[in-house]
Amino acid sequence: MTHRAPRLASFTALALVTAACGSAEPPSTPDAGVPLTAPSAAVAAKPTATEISMLYSSEKKEWMEAAATLFQKAHPEIKLTLTPMGSLDAARAIAEGKEKPTLFSPADSLVENLVAADWKAVNHTDLFAQSGEDLPQALVITPLVFVAWEDRGAALLKASRGNIGWNTIHAGVNAREGWPAVGGNPAWGFVKLGHADPARSNSGLQALFSMTFDFYGKPTVEVADLLKPRYQAFLKELEKGVPSLETSTSAFMTDMLRFGPSKYDIAVVYESLALAQIGTADGRWGKLRLYYPATTLWSDHPASVLQAPWVSPEQRAAGRAFLKHLSSRPIQELAITYGFRPADPTVPVKTTDATNPFTRLADRGVKLDIPPMAATPSGEVVHTMEQMWARLMAK
Repeated sequence: MTHRAPRLASFTALALVTAACGSAEPPSTPDAGVPLTAPSAAVAAKPTATEISMLYSSEKKEWMEAAATLFQKAHPEIKLTLTPMGSLDAARAIAEGKEKPTLFSPADSLVENLVAADWKAVNHTDLFAQSGEDLPQALVITPLVFVAWEDRGAALLKASRGNIGWNTIHAGVNAREGWPAVGGNPAWGFVKLGHADPARSNSGLQALFSMTFDFYGKPTVEVADLLKPRYQAFLKELEKGVPSLETSTSAFMTDMLRFGPSKYDIAVVYESLALAQIGTADGRWGKLRLYYPATTLWSDHPASVLQAPWVSPEQRAAGRAFLKHLSSRPIQELAITYGFRPADPTVPVKTTDATNPFTRLADRGVKLDIPPMAATPSGEVVHTMEQMWARLMAK
């Protein structure tokens, strides 16, 4: 994914102070012995907090809430409301006018391109700034990875000759004899693959693109690539190994931990989610390990103040202040605790902190240097992928 360097936005404190002062002396009336005089009044309105809202991808919920708590303490003049939601559902809600946030932060630029195209087609304006301080900026980054039970991963690694790929997984899933076809134990049965629903989850959509890059052996994809029958058959055959499609990455990751290899042998998840959860499996089913695909798909978590008619100048300024806070060094360092890589390139991922998951879980396959990244697909390509997937699953 294309990685945008974070931007620091300036912030002007917001305060609204209103003073009203006046006196009036109406003329005497024939019936009154004394004139009716209104007393002088000086009423100062209380400062009003500027209310802003942020719609963001749910996988960064814990980090976002921790960051927001610190922000609210520093900025009582701003009232911030956070709403976590799956990236694709959130994008559709904005495009359809069901959600009207001040700020939006999907999981990656792939979804940003999608909603930008949808918005422009209907409104004929840009939803995101094309230049200047409101240009979308990356908050944190995390790659898409395979997570597999250690013994299953070892078998796939050997069959893949050093790097687990979709062609090997396809061979295992499509084989009538199951695991033995790729050097696995017959007792493991068929190869069971996990990924989220591409129609609901960003990671599920990324999984389809990851399969596509492996199939064509290149880090880019065009609309024409998605129309070829042989490629579509490859995807359809891979889906034989998916027991069920969950609406979110965390949902099927929870099932993987709850039911162990009886439900999933290998799954496609965000690195951040894997780092946060793989340790919980040790006492139940054995060790889970991370494996990195040959082509990296980054989730760069872009964020920006929307160029929408419902965002006022005051809200725009407050939104910029929150983005500046999220890009600050302390908050970027905090992201590491939650398994995210800082978007700020000056913040090191490797530290001496004993709680740092990137060093603590190095023996589980976690890598600091990872394979080359793929190009971010255009909105048109993403739309075609969604349409192709819907047609494929309807058959």
